[in-house]
Amino acid sequence: MDRREFLKHTGLGAATLGLLGVSALPATAADKKATRLTILHTNDMHSRIEPFPDNATQWAGMGGMAKRAALIEQIRKQEPNVLLLDSGDIWQGTPYFNFFQGELEYKLMSQMAYDASTLGNHDFDNGLEGLQKQLPHATFPFLIANYDFSQTILAGKFQPYKVFEKQGIRVGVFGLGIELSGLVGDKNFGATQYLDPVATAKNMVAKLRGPEKCDMVICLSHLGYKYESAKIDDRKLAAQVSGIDLILGGHTHTFLEKPEPIASPNGRTTLVNQVGWSGINLGRLDYSFERGARQPVVAATAVVPVQAA
Repeated sequence: MDRREFLKHTGLGAATLGLLGVSALPATAADKKATRLTILHTNDMHSRIEPFPDNATQWAGMGGMAKRAALIEQIRKQEPNVLLLDSGDIWQGTPYFNFFQGELEYKLMSQMAYDASTLGNHDFDNGLEGLQKQLPHATFPFLIANYDFSQTILAGKFQPYKVFEKQGIRVGVFGLGIELSGLVGDKNFGATQYLDPVATAKNMVAKLRGPEKCDMVICLSHLGYKYESAKIDDRKLAAQVSGIDLILGGHTHTFLEKPEPIASPNGRTTLVNQVGWSGINLGRLDYSFERGARQPVVAATAVVPVQAA
């Protein structure tokens, strides 16, 4: 569908987009003068291979990787530049994980051609050895900048970031994970060292905006959306680190109806988004990159339910 049909389909008009601090673009400007980029994202899938059963008390018939794959394929046919990203906790939650130990999840995500994911705390549920065993089944990279695996069997297995180029637009994506101590059994993460997320994020932005010359910076976060305590979360991260355009979060299973805009220290807006859990929703953000613009413009956003037709 074209941009006007997409806005109509998702129920997002100029008034809704205004709540995000952005405005809808004229179709002619978006089509003729700007490069479009569609970001699709998931978080906290928790081994939900099949939809919730029809007799479930909540989310009956929702989720399931086959339906999500069909939605992704449909969007890729409609949009020229798509990035498909995940924010961790792929494992744990259904018997599929107990039986296949994560192999099935990685294989299905690979078939869906995910571009990247980060690590969640439940991705350590089978220890470093279990993670090492299943990594060959994933054809996409796991990006994690604030876990140091150098003293473990996973040394050299992960990248802190990756740059994707779409029609001349350079998009830098990096990952941040939650502190594992006290959340994951010590034996499950071993000598993995946790690095400060804020300092790490600042270093990542400096590298991606500097030597890597990225037009957009995305953080895949498994820190959590919001805590009342001083514990770092996505909202605090956005407020403390300049230069991140989009934080795609996980861990807290937060259902956001639309991305939340947060002012960063340099005055730019960082959007924070999270779409629940168990693959119930597929998040979508459509960006427009105008030549010479200071920051990409959000043309539309949507939360796409994953359910049977």
